[in-house]
Amino acid sequence: MFTKSFFPVLLFAFLGSHKTFAQDSLVQNAVQDSANISKLDIEDKAHQFSYKKLIVPASFISYGLASLSIKELKQLNSSTKDEIKEHQPDHIRLDNYTQFVPAAMVYGLNAFGVEGKHNFRDRSIIYGTSMLITSAITVPLKHITQEERPDGSNHLSFPSGHTAIAFASAQFMFREYKDTNFLLGVSGYSFAVFTGVYRMLNDKHWFGDVIAGAGFGILSTELAYWLYPKINNLLGGKKEKSQVMIMPYYQKGNAGIGLIKNF
Repeated sequence: MFTKSFFPVLLFAFLGSHKTFAQDSLVQNAVQDSANISKLDIEDKAHQFSYKKLIVPASFISYGLASLSIKELKQLNSSTKDEIKEHQPDHIRLDNYTQFVPAAMVYGLNAFGVEGKHNFRDRSIIYGTSMLITSAITVPLKHITQEERPDGSNHLSFPSGHTAIAFASAQFMFREYKDTNFLLGVSGYSFAVFTGVYRMLNDKHWFGDVIAGAGFGILSTELAYWLYPKINNLLGGKKEKSQVMIMPYYQKGNAGIGLIKNF
């Protein structure tokens, strides 16, 4: 009698515990899925288009374009040049290198374990796109506007290409680190400002050229982040487990560089 009544009770207890375990598993899976979706949403926001991101570059570009024709702004260009000339600064060419420093810092920091928002492949696509956009904007504009440089060397002054690249690189560094280390993210702008200032000190650009260059550089990087998902899809989509490693090798007297890609 005890045995007959015991087995139904045991079976009921087993089914109840199994049901509870299944519910707990479903809840746990739902939480994990929700976390994954939230992570994807955060990542996607980095590539979403927003008019707010255009306020600063649009303001800089508008000022630069206005300086080409508005009398008061052209006078400001001239007075800035005269002020610089009075102090007779040494002409150094560090601006040829500082324009790339923020981008180099992103790759250097990642190599030392300070990770940015994207992996090597993704950030290379983004930065490469930014550089292409920067060149596609600044080079034609130089030939269209035909503005004479302050030193009279040619008529390719507007906008400042060095400054555009510098601010595109600085914006790239900011976007990669602003969520994890804000101070580190904004540090790239110091090199961008240095580049712009020295383009004027070296008598290669007017003040308006530099301001416009900064605007075009920031705009190029913002466009690159927005275009990245589309470009990534054209390249075959994001491969979560894909890894790329570039490393030197030396074997039997032969030296070179090897590329290892894991799909």
